[in-house]
Amino acid sequence: MADETGTGGGMGDPVKTATDALRGAGTKVAENGSALSLTVLEQAEQNTREAFAAMRAAASAKSMADLMKVQGDYVREQSSRSVDQARKIGELITRFGREMMTPPGSETK
Repeated sequence: MADETGTGGGMGDPVKTATDALRGAGTKVAENGSALSLTVLEQAEQNTREAFAAMRAAASAKSMADLMKVQGDYVREQSSRSVDQARKIGELITRFGREMMTPPGSETK
């Protein structure tokens, strides 16, 4: 008697494989999204801490020259930090893209 589920005739394995691959891809997307979100939150926390430290230093500046130095240092450090943070996010996204393009079962670690 013929299988009426649509998965008979040797089609069960490819369908299960495709379903498992989709499930695995969904899991990777969720994990990668979480990792990206946590990285962005950590960067925002770091930037906020640095901004408050600069405000404290500015508030305790004894002269306009001291204040300008605090501001210049903060801008320079924040620019460097922003470049590093953008690079890290870019690397994460690149890694996530590679992972998504890797066929199931061919991961190498």
